[in-house]
Amino acid sequence: MGEDRLAAGGRLSVAGDAEIRARLEALRAAVEAEETDTADSRAPVMLDQSSVGRLSRMDAMQMQAMAAAQSRRRATARARIAAALARLDAGTYGLCAKCEEEIEEARLAFDPATPLCLACARGDERA
Repeated sequence: MGEDRLAAGGRLSVAGDAEIRARLEALRAAVEAEETDTADSRAPVMLDQSSVGRLSRMDAMQMQAMAAAQSRRRATARARIAAALARLDAGTYGLCAKCEEEIEEARLAFDPATPLCLACARGDERA
């Protein structure tokens, strides 16, 4: 992204907007695909012990609980991506949601959906 990422007035350039939007859309598609692919993992566990032993059923229930937790994390990721796209549309993408300072470029490169600068994420006093 570099210095040319910001246009006059501190707003992202149109080219920067398109690149970031494409990354966010790709992230959203990957999260949604993973959610679809793992739907069977969250299915209820059958109580029929004649076909599955008690330990196997307990293992299946544990796997189901882990799959449900992963699904909740994916829902959070989808919400963060949607919020980042909304900030992009509003012209505030790249600004910290808490202190309104610019978010570090390396931080946005690592996680384009991050809403906070590093200082605010850490809870530093400047925030």
